[in-house]
Amino acid sequence: MAKKNQSTRLTKQHKKSQGVVGIFGDGAKSHDLKVGQISKLVIEQLKTEYPQLTFRYKKSIRKEEINEALTKVDPELGQTLFVPNSSIIPDGGIIEVKDDSGEWRIVCVSEAKHQGKDIVNIRKGKQVGKKNNQDLMAAGNAIERSHKNISEIANFMLSESHFPYILFLEGSNFLTETISIERPDGRIVTLEYKSGMLNRLDRLTSANFGMPININLCANKFVKHKDKTIMLQATSIYSQGKGEKWDNKEMFDIMIEISKTSLKVLGSDLFNQITKK
Repeated sequence: MAKKNQSTRLTKQHKKSQGVVGIFGDGAKSHDLKVGQISKLVIEQLKTEYPQLTFRYKKSIRKEEINEALTKVDPELGQTLFVPNSSIIPDGGIIEVKDDSGEWRIVCVSEAKHQGKDIVNIRKGKQVGKKNNQDLMAAGNAIERSHKNISEIANFMLSESHFPYILFLEGSNFLTETISIERPDGRIVTLEYKSGMLNRLDRLTSANFGMPININLCANKFVKHKDKTIMLQATSIYSQGKGEKWDNKEMFDIMIEISKTSLKVLGSDLFNQITKK
């Protein structure tokens, strides 16, 4: 309940300040916001910048809706559903805009995943392992669950020319550079970003076809191979690199950028609303 009250308070503060200055000013560090709370601030900012458009926030998409979207693309698709009430729940939720035809179109989907507590443990002087004599813990595979949500949203958006899925990564399993951390006793522990024991980024880059991370890949890429044209729906993967926590304002800015890219791609379908006086 406390998190919900905090989110409501920040949204009201955002509306009052007509922007993000009051939210991400000097006091920003005091707010440990969840990605879903930031999504709600993003939608308020979009409403402010695009008053002609109608936006909404959703926590989930039902599997039934995904199948319906697939069937519209081709009647052979979207035929199998074993659990009628199953749904996809990205932890940052889904932001949608209503187009000129009255249809809701996705402009931003976000998730934030933390995996790897090695940095925190080392700074505390805590050792791990069966005998509690190791500085580093072998990385797990929990992050791979993200692939399911990514695939399902890609199915839902198969007819679109954009894919605004953002994956924020933090923790020692997502390093992009080698770092050294000091223990309380003064000993330095080095975390090699290329270590197969630690790094799990390669488990996720299949979701962006091996393209660079920390880049906006929202607009779909069309590649030609022989006589075929292939549409790529690539996840925009962002990692802090050094394993630290994401800054609220940085996440907000990325989500705004992705949302605006979505609106640009959808431009012709929003034309009547944007141009009306």
